Amino acid sequence: MSSRQFHAGNAWFADGWRRDVCFEVDSGRYYPGALLEVQPEVQAQGAEALGRWIVPGMPNLHSHAFQRAMAGLAERRGDPADSFWTWREVMYAFAGKLGPDDLRAIATQLYVEMLKAGYTQVCEFHYLHQQADGKAYADPAAMSLALVEAAQEAGIGLTLLPTLYMSGGFDGRPLGERQRRFAHDVDGYLRLLERLRLLENAHLRIGVALHSLRAVPEDAMHAVLSGINGMPQSPSSAPGSMMPIHIHIAEQIGEVQDCLAARNARPIEWLLDHAPVDARWCLVHATHINESELGRLAATRATVGLCPTTEANLGDGVFPLKNWLDAEGSIGIGSDSHISVSPIEELRWLEYAQRLLTRHRNISASEAEPSTGAVLYGSALHGGANASGVPIGSFIGGDPELPSVGNRADLLVLDETSPLLAGRDASNLIDTWIFAGNSNLVRDVMVNGDWVVRDFRHRDEARIAARYRAVIARLHA
Repeated sequence: MSSRQFHAGNAWFADGWRRDVCFEVDSGRYYPGALLEVQPEVQAQGAEALGRWIVPGMPNLHSHAFQRAMAGLAERRGDPADSFWTWREVMYAFAGKLGPDDLRAIATQLYVEMLKAGYTQVCEFHYLHQQADGKAYADPAAMSLALVEAAQEAGIGLTLLPTLYMSGGFDGRPLGERQRRFAHDVDGYLRLLERLRLLENAHLRIGVALHSLRAVPEDAMHAVLSGINGMPQSPSSAPGSMMPIHIHIAEQIGEVQDCLAARNARPIEWLLDHAPVDARWCLVHATHINESELGRLAATRATVGLCPTTEANLGDGVFPLKNWLDAEGSIGIGSDSHISVSPIEELRWLEYAQRLLTRHRNISASEAEPSTGAVLYGSALHGGANASGVPIGSFIGGDPELPSVGNRADLLVLDETSPLLAGRDASNLIDTWIFAGNSNLVRDVMVNGDWVVRDFRHRDEARIAARYRAVIARLHA
């Protein structure tokens, strides 16, 4: 059989809900798992019924998987000036304990949690490259491959972003003792990228991560951006995909001050002046952005990666969302340190922080789209797809007569029997989902045409959770 057909009572598109939508998913004719045809107002005979409310799966555009295992361990005050910088020391201590098998167990458990919450793709900003003492593993890709294997095991799409991390500050100081396992030189980093790109397929995309301006010298940044041009990739990688470039930037006031002192420019200002920032780029956090930088950055079509629960947990600050949306800027969401693993909570607190600042409601909505939830969810889908470098985030079918096909078949089936959705219709369904509480309404999850969650349960969650518990018990013994 070359394709399968599914029928949705209602499916959510960029311009709103459509009724009686038939999805045709490729089973081998062109590109397995891709959408061949998507037709609204159709009663398809013999199609598998999905449910009443179907939405695209959400990309998670910023993850440090290992940090899920330390969630809750940095919530005791140890310094009167407790901040991101003191939290970082706790993180370094935990990171130093992990090997490839530990990382795989933690990441697989996390990815199961993501899938059950409605994430179907994760951008893994990965910098644990070496052994804890800074020596290379026998296989330099060991830690990267642990994440690839974790994503395969869980069934989530992965944009793996091996991270270049070279210096300990804007002054070029060497990495500290507990940062040694993050280290790479440019040549070794490019070799790692080239090797991993040959593994790409419909589930796996490889991109570039520059840890931050303080950790990547200017000449190294330019060498990497030059080195990725023409780099070969697997012939089985997804059609229409691009190689994304991610960077942490302007997360903390201290970073802005240090950049001004060392480079006589603010971080975002400096990056725009010295790098070819375009739609391939994702600037993670960008919390401390001024009006001049905001206008210039929005014009590049780069995505800003917002991680509201982590940014709140670390005391980073609040991104100027309304101004960014008014400038037609692109956003996506990430769970970052995984103090929470829920796209709904990220979107809710993205809006709530704006309400607290402005003392007004429905900040993200507009005259063109009065639904706050629809603006938030739709914007995060679009920006998240760009940042992932994968054709996902919307129900776009492909022309079977052309060699390229449609978006990957990633979808969520919401629980139409939930009391939270009683009496709701297409005008308020997304708003209710995001703002009416913490009950998980994601019943079923499909990734690339495969069911990975049915009736709220991941297909292999018991075994994966048991292994995770054993690893955590050993790490904390």
